[in-house]
Amino acid sequence: MIGVFDSGVGGLTVLEALAAELPAEHFVYLGDTARLPYGTKSAETVVRYALQATEALMRYRLKCLVIACNTASAVSLPAIRARIVNVPVIGVIEPGAEAACAASRTGRIAVIATEGTVRGAAYQQGIRRRRADAQVTAVAAPLFVALAEEGLCEGPIAEAVAHHYLDPLFAVPRPPDTLVLGCTHFPMLMRAIRAAVGTQVTIVDSAQTTARHVRRTLTESALAAAGGRGSLRLLATDAPQRFARVGARFLERPIEAHEVELIDL
Repeated sequence: MIGVFDSGVGGLTVLEALAAELPAEHFVYLGDTARLPYGTKSAETVVRYALQATEALMRYRLKCLVIACNTASAVSLPAIRARIVNVPVIGVIEPGAEAACAASRTGRIAVIATEGTVRGAAYQQGIRRRRADAQVTAVAAPLFVALAEEGLCEGPIAEAVAHHYLDPLFAVPRPPDTLVLGCTHFPMLMRAIRAAVGTQVTIVDSAQTTARHVRRTLTESALAAAGGRGSLRLLATDAPQRFARVGARFLERPIEAHEVELIDL
């Protein structure tokens, strides 16, 4: 069983990518919907919440844990790895930073994320560890989260918000050549983001890069499923009906409310 944890439904974009990369694996996904969003909370609070979610998921005898929340990855990964020493723990930030460094021709890289992820500077540090000459600009884009959850992913509103955040980054003489989507909600607005930055910018989706990293880790550790058909169990800490309704857009398939198990952390 592979555990996937997020503060809400955004991590379902990571789960979808994981299921595509690893169709034979069994997944359990936990969305901490009672306490979202994590992006505006203190680091101490996020670490506490993430450790509680981790303990809940470890009851499922995991062989790998994926922290699909960028904010939790930014501030709680060391604490989680200290608590769980016998299971690979993978966050979304390091794979995204690695992919950004590989993709950038000029070293000019932009990151859009939540306030907490930008404030924690994990992407900036991860990129500079791999590429000392990188010029990294990180901007919080919180309205993208609301748009994704409301289903306003395309059209004039999404495009206007994309230009609001991205024009100051890219309408400059020497703009970034690579953009990292540092929040799991942001791939939902890919068309609006692409329209704002143009076709010459490489966009790094942390969901896809994380899924490839997990597949590589399981293969190298001889933990990958040999075959068969995978399964999915969905857990939420509040409002399973809303989780099902909103999450269906992120997972790109219908979710019935009875499929979402309500748990208490």
